[in-house]
Amino acid sequence: MNNGIQIPIAKPLIGQEEKKAVLAVLESVQLTQGEVTKEFESTFAEFCGARHAVATSSGTSALHVALLAHGVGPGDEVITSPFTFIASANSILFCGARPVFVDIEADTFNLDPDKIEAAITPRTKAILPVHLYGNPADMRSIEEIADRHRLEVIEDAAQAHGASISGEVVGGKNTACFSFYPTKNMTSGEGGMVTTNNDGIADHLRLLRAHGAPARYHHTVLGYNFRMTDIQAAIGLAQLAKLSKWNEQRRSNAAHLTSLLKQHVVTPTSRRDAAHVYHQYTIRVPNGRRDFVERLAQRGIGTGVHYSCPVYRQPFYRELGYTDMLPVSERACAEVLSLPVHPSLNAGEIAYIADSVREEVDAR
Repeated sequence: MNNGIQIPIAKPLIGQEEKKAVLAVLESVQLTQGEVTKEFESTFAEFCGARHAVATSSGTSALHVALLAHGVGPGDEVITSPFTFIASANSILFCGARPVFVDIEADTFNLDPDKIEAAITPRTKAILPVHLYGNPADMRSIEEIADRHRLEVIEDAAQAHGASISGEVVGGKNTACFSFYPTKNMTSGEGGMVTTNNDGIADHLRLLRAHGAPARYHHTVLGYNFRMTDIQAAIGLAQLAKLSKWNEQRRSNAAHLTSLLKQHVVTPTSRRDAAHVYHQYTIRVPNGRRDFVERLAQRGIGTGVHYSCPVYRQPFYRELGYTDMLPVSERACAEVLSLPVHPSLNAGEIAYIADSVREEVDAR
């Protein structure tokens, strides 16, 4: 049925630049966190327009230490989205705090600012918005709410490398956390980054990621082994040099898909002031999504469901006593389907994806 066509949902792009950079680190014998990591941090900070960037072992550890550095701890509450990868909420639990889930916007899939204030209590310490699929959240509204209630803002930008709001790159204003997992818009194999403009927060982040030690064998706070290696940083530097070009290709691919599909399915949208970087290109399939996925697979088209279950309905969260039922998130979990949008797609593959989706929609 697919004539041998195979189009994966994601495709990490590793070129000669990454290979040479890794080999240079291996030959240097400085494999752990060192000068290459510092270069990656400074280059990433400059890319985002932030004063500091602190590299970590993963996007999850980036969220964990960012929350700790902002003073989130036992007894606190942090408002966040239930429609996200579980690390967004788990990182709050790691600090001894409690995630408080607020429903999302139906069009952007991001935290709905109109529903945040009703969830604020005397225990609320911070708001953790997620720039889901590379689509920036409504940060202006969220920041206004945070300012009124004197709350911290920590952005989960794990999927939003290079996304921007009113021309300002995500990660250049508030503390923001990024992931470099292989399927992200750029990768370091594994790893994370926290950006911030606060000198004190940056210093605390550096302590927390390295056993709480400002100097070797001198430990001033309880810390963790959340360091990045120079091998990972070398890959990250090579990838960062290509990121803007790749993001433009993702936008171009997304625009092409939307032009071919907008009369047939609900296609992605973003706010007028936001520049989406399409980590995922996500449509809605109101009924029979499982069959739809299987039929596209028969055509050789990889898809993804991000995410099929709100965080509060995960078994562990039910055990913690969560009984939330947020309608917009519930519907999104039942309907979303991501199509390939990665920069290695060619025009013929994009047309094939769109033709296949249209044919399957029309056949329903």
